Amino acid sequence: MEICVVGAGYVGLTTAAVLADRGHTVFCTDVDTDKIAKLRKGIIPIYEPGLTELIKDNQQRDTLFFDTDSKKHMAHCPVIMIAVGTPSAKDGSADMKYVKHVITAIAETIRSYKTIIMKSTVPPGTADWVEEELQQRGTRPDLFDIVSNPEFLREGTAIEDTVHPDRIVIGAKRSEAAMKVQEMYASLQTTFLLTNRLEAELIKYASNAFLATKISFINEIARICDAYSADIMEVSQGIGLDERIGSRFLQAGLGYGGSCFPKDVNALDYVASSKGVKLDLLHAVKKINRSQIDIYLNKITHALGEWTEKPRIAVWGATFKENTDDIRYSQAIALMKKLTHRGYAVYAYDPLATPELPSVIWCSSPYVAVEQADVLVVATAWHSFLEADWHKVKTLMRRPVIVDGRNALDKKNLELHGFAYMGVGRP
Repeated sequence: MEICVVGAGYVGLTTAAVLADRGHTVFCTDVDTDKIAKLRKGIIPIYEPGLTELIKDNQQRDTLFFDTDSKKHMAHCPVIMIAVGTPSAKDGSADMKYVKHVITAIAETIRSYKTIIMKSTVPPGTADWVEEELQQRGTRPDLFDIVSNPEFLREGTAIEDTVHPDRIVIGAKRSEAAMKVQEMYASLQTTFLLTNRLEAELIKYASNAFLATKISFINEIARICDAYSADIMEVSQGIGLDERIGSRFLQAGLGYGGSCFPKDVNALDYVASSKGVKLDLLHAVKKINRSQIDIYLNKITHALGEWTEKPRIAVWGATFKENTDDIRYSQAIALMKKLTHRGYAVYAYDPLATPELPSVIWCSSPYVAVEQADVLVVATAWHSFLEADWHKVKTLMRRPVIVDGRNALDKKNLELHGFAYMGVGRP
């Protein structure tokens, strides 16, 4: 197929690259001229393992192209995929301005039949609104179908998630349109769920809200483990072995962040409120996630004890998780802000991100960051952090205290090296 992907962000780039690799001809467009210029040269604006190689390979095969002229490719391609951002507005709702720009462009361009795929995460009812909007702008209803096809990618494993998805959800009014989208993914071995558009839109929000709930739940159980000196790692393992629950997203730590969970939980809460539905559980999920930072602050304060001089805290990690450069809603950054607010000297290191934060000093390596540190906080579970030279770290630190923000380190190994180790729910 010939496909126009509108939006060269995280989802658009990954989806475009995989579809091109599967034999389709894909034109990935974006209004950002600098981004498109870099992409044409093989310079990828985001970090995602395997994405750079996949894009370059398919550029050389002439199956993947980048352009700023979206209207030209909308007019030419029978399939249009909308993959622009829907960030949180101040009131928690999804900001739909980028989607609206795309719909305006489609209305001005469409002259032949198009299958319009909504890949962006959008509120329930968006597909119906798009259909009405196009018709109000004079587009004949027989010239298009709107199909909801939400993405379920995890940053850091997006290529794998796209090639081997748990499921592909396709929401459409007409079975012919649904079959067209399923045909586009024909080379992927997975379960296809064909449903209505409204249900497809809600599946995306509900999925992310449930995963965020699992994270906040296990963080609350970790607090109980702290109180009883029980090990959350064993408790989590026992819970996860239940087939009804599963082991994924039961890792206690600093809490969830990133571009999806906070945004989508807020948006689902907003759309529910607009219909007079109060989501008490999701309110609790958000409250637990916000307060999880304070659990770690208290651990750090307790570890420092009575100090007359300004304590020095080393923080490893700024991104919201490993294997990505995404710092949106990062709990690591939220922790650093609170540490500096308390007057601690914060020296930080991350392999990919060095955001401008008041009073945070960014270092050239993790070992420079820990020099003369009183506490080391591992806030992101980068592999290089987990496999650090702990003898060297202990030699460099003023006090050998480690706070594990992801419960990802080998507790026994660190204690054998002479560190005082603190996780959450780790006796």
